[in-house]
Amino acid sequence: MCQHQPPCPSADSSDREAAHPVAHHPEQGWSLLCNGVLLFEDTGELLPDGQVIAPHRPDGTTRVATTV
Repeated sequence: MCQHQPPCPSADSSDREAAHPVAHHPEQGWSLLCNGVLLFEDTGELLPDGQVIAPHRPDGTTRVATTV
C-alpha cells in the first residue's frame, strides 16, 4: 500500500502508528494510515485484517478538575 520512501511500517509491526495518514477526520475521531490501519483518537486501532487493538493511552496521566 505504502508508496513512501523509506516505506512506512507495516500494519503488523509494533510501530505501525508511525505510518503516514492518508485520510484524517478529527471531527469523527479517526485517521486512516497508509498501511491500512484505522487509528482512533482514543488510541484504539482497527487493523486491515479486522483485528481490534484496544486503546492504549499512557499510564500515569491524570486530569485535575478545579472549581473557581
